Amino acid sequence: MEFRSDMTVHLIKHAAEDADVVFAARVSTQGGMSRYNESSKGDAGLINFLMRDRHGSPFEHANFTFYIEAPIFVVREFMRHRAGWSYNEESGRYKELAPVFYKPADGRPLRQVGKPGAYKYVAGDYKQKVTIKGDIERISTEAYTTYKRLLDMDVAREVARMVLPVNLYTSFYATCNARSLMHFLSLRTHDESSTFPSFPQREIEMVAEKMEDYLHYYMPETWRAFQRNGRVAP
Repeated sequence: MEFRSDMTVHLIKHAAEDADVVFAARVSTQGGMSRYNESSKGDAGLINFLMRDRHGSPFEHANFTFYIEAPIFVVREFMRHRAGWSYNEESGRYKELAPVFYKPADGRPLRQVGKPGAYKYVAGDYKQKVTIKGDIERISTEAYTTYKRLLDMDVAREVARMVLPVNLYTSFYATCNARSLMHFLSLRTHDESSTFPSFPQREIEMVAEKMEDYLHYYMPETWRAFQRNGRVAP
């Protein structure tokens, strides 16, 4: 049995740089094939203009493929994002699932205070922290022991997996373009400077933060324009 409190995000491949955006945008004004490798001082300004005025299609020409490991309850939220995304996930029908489970880190807020739409999360007390840790470990262990017992009885994997909880880790590939990634980031990260602040569950935000690091690294001008314009996807 393994218990984790982290998320895995690896960039598998990419065709993503600021030049992709500029190249795609300039066909509107220059026609034909603009010179892809020819950059200019105006590129950053063009990217900012596209972001500010919501000309989004040029950002769709930059692509990322990620490998992600996260608990099932995070992945179910993640896959609500459909436009501009493609997914393939490991299947409990075709393979035996590994005994890797999520449990919150010690600093993870545990209590929800306030009414729907106007609440915040605060730290739990000592009893809550001990109970959460103990119950998650106990129930996860019992569930996986039952899962293995069912498999040993030759119960089909697609049936045996029904006893497993949603804190079980799964893995998947996610392919997106820069526009769909920014839309994801606008909803799945919390930033007070956002035009429309979002309040995501912390666990999916952990995934989003790692993905944003890649956007920042490979498309720095695009990321700066995203930040400068209120973190609103074009």
